[in-house]
Amino acid sequence: MKDKKTILLCGATGFIGRNLLERFGKSGDYNVRAVWHTKPALEQYDVDWVQADLNNTHDVTRVMTGVDIVLQFAATTSGAKDIVNRPYIHVTDNAVMNSLLLREAYEQDIEHFVFPSCTVMYQPKEEATSEEDFDGSKRLYERYFGVGNTKVYIEKMCEFYAGLGKTKHTVLRHSNMYGPYDKYDLERSHVFGATITKVMTSADGCVHMWGTGEEERDLLHVNDLVEFVNEALTNQKEQYGLYNVGVGSAISIIDLVREIISQSGRNLEILHDLSKPTIKTSLYLNCTKAKNEIGWEPKISLKEGIKRTLEWYRENIL
Repeated sequence: MKDKKTILLCGATGFIGRNLLERFGKSGDYNVRAVWHTKPALEQYDVDWVQADLNNTHDVTRVMTGVDIVLQFAATTSGAKDIVNRPYIHVTDNAVMNSLLLREAYEQDIEHFVFPSCTVMYQPKEEATSEEDFDGSKRLYERYFGVGNTKVYIEKMCEFYAGLGKTKHTVLRHSNMYGPYDKYDLERSHVFGATITKVMTSADGCVHMWGTGEEERDLLHVNDLVEFVNEALTNQKEQYGLYNVGVGSAISIIDLVREIISQSGRNLEILHDLSKPTIKTSLYLNCTKAKNEIGWEPKISLKEGIKRTLEWYRENIL
């Protein structure tokens, strides 16, 4: 009987990484080597835990030796405040880390490398955005200039190494993620996690939000992303695949807040801080390519996803 393949899961203690750990660490389909850096290993998972600094060449070589698949979900990340006030923290470390990992994957003849990009390189539009809609000649919004161009650089590195013929590469341009193990503190969280926290901990009967909330976003439950990764490992035929991974529709932030309040069962008033800017933009993804080539489409509606997230929050945070 053929031995099981070994997955190297980078960023295993982070938001998406931990959800991948839930899926692949418990399925029995793969051996899993899980990387932790500053957050300690999670003892409840029976996997091969290794500590490493993925900006260190020797550590990268060590952790990648003997693996077949790399799920590269390690990154320097933070919330909306840092994107505005300290945007540089998302650039240098992530560029160096991924450059080292991609080179080592080639050197060690890794079978498959999966990298999560993002959607900040896309321009807002009223229709669903497809992968081909990205125009590299257009300047990105200043707020996302550093992180967006870093992501595009890593995408191109994946395409470059895929072209050398040894390693299959999958790039996910995923939409806004939410679900279990997300950040729920207001200093680091994004809009979904922050809203859950504001609703569930409000002591004054109010939920305070920036602006009017007219911005519209594509919100994907993390379990759907995990299933995309699983399908890509099995079904991707091309040596390089770049895929939109989202729910395929948009909801305004104000409607998101209203829905979370409604499902929470709390009687709360929404207060708008109109001193904060409101930019009425819409962005949601056309995921036809992922459906046609990978056989994936999202299964969890936003309404159901909010329900599941509130249940998880009550059980694990409150």
